[in-house]
Amino acid sequence: MTKRDVKSVLDRVLTWSEKDQEELAEVAREIEARRTGVYHAMPEELEAIDHGLRASAEGRIATEEEVEAAFRKFRRA
Repeated sequence: MTKRDVKSVLDRVLTWSEKDQEELAEVAREIEARRTGVYHAMPEELEAIDHGLRASAEGRIATEEEVEAAFRKFRRA
């Protein structure tokens, strides 16, 4: 793909739905992180991380049995 092709596609992205644009942005962030070794989390991701850290600090963490049960559930899916 040439630079011209890339620019043409990126210009058309502006006509896509917001959901599709966000999906493309997420893929682009993942590629950039892989290339640079640096991932910049989105605000929603940072909020989820903070939530998990607070829960852990408060002792609200899953037991080994609960974790294994969750893995079993998703392995079947």
